[in-house]
Amino acid sequence: MGEFLSVERRGKIAILTMIKPESMNAIGTHADCDDIIETLRALGEDRGVSAIILTGSGKAFSAGGNLKSMQERQGIGVLDQPDSTRANYRRGVQAVIRALMDCEVPMIAAVNGHAIGLGCDLACTCDIRIAAESAKFACSFIKVGIVPGDGGAWLLQKVLGYPRAAELFLTGDRFDAATAKDYGLVTEVVPDDELLDRAVAIAERIVCNPPRALRLTKRLLREAQHSRMSDILELSAAYQAIVHETADNREAINAFVEKRAPVFTGD
Repeated sequence: MGEFLSVERRGKIAILTMIKPESMNAIGTHADCDDIIETLRALGEDRGVSAIILTGSGKAFSAGGNLKSMQERQGIGVLDQPDSTRANYRRGVQAVIRALMDCEVPMIAAVNGHAIGLGCDLACTCDIRIAAESAKFACSFIKVGIVPGDGGAWLLQKVLGYPRAAELFLTGDRFDAATAKDYGLVTEVVPDDELLDRAVAIAERIVCNPPRALRLTKRLLREAQHSRMSDILELSAAYQAIVHETADNREAINAFVEKRAPVFTGD
């Protein structure tokens, strides 16, 4: 792929690693954004991929946006005037968030270190989040006098609810992995050297399931976040009609019925 992400394939699992440890995997250029977007698009089109793990190299998951680029008014953030800056956010970091949210492949964030600002929001786009013991989190946009321009105000509320999200955004406080688990931001905390193995173990439990059903189940979960029950029932019926026609469905039902065949016949 590009220079921001490396891709390792382990069967049906794709491990995406942000590989700019010298900048704590901060996203600073449109090339960085394009690499993420194009990688996700390619993996989404690959029917041999059933789970994605997103992690970072070095001491950080991602430090978020690149403050040096902001200071110099170049890259994916602030430019010469407000209209240009607004368009720049849409073209760069917001396009990244859209690509992550639109990805149908189940995603696991393996937060190996600092997940700050945009970095924390990147983790929130994933379906499952686990953290290393050394991980640190912060929604610290306010500390540098800006707002979450990447959709974080929506993302974190979906994960933690309004009161906790408001506390974290309005204070900008940093918190550790144990606190993240207590808040519900991550489901588990593991020793640093076990993080990737644990993420792979979770992914393996996912990829053993039928691939089309996996992707449609994820889409249902995402749609259910902002839809009425009646709409989700209609969508569920449509998706069910699709998966009922797959070979995976027929094979699974036949195997289950044969394994648990009734020991009697009734009248």
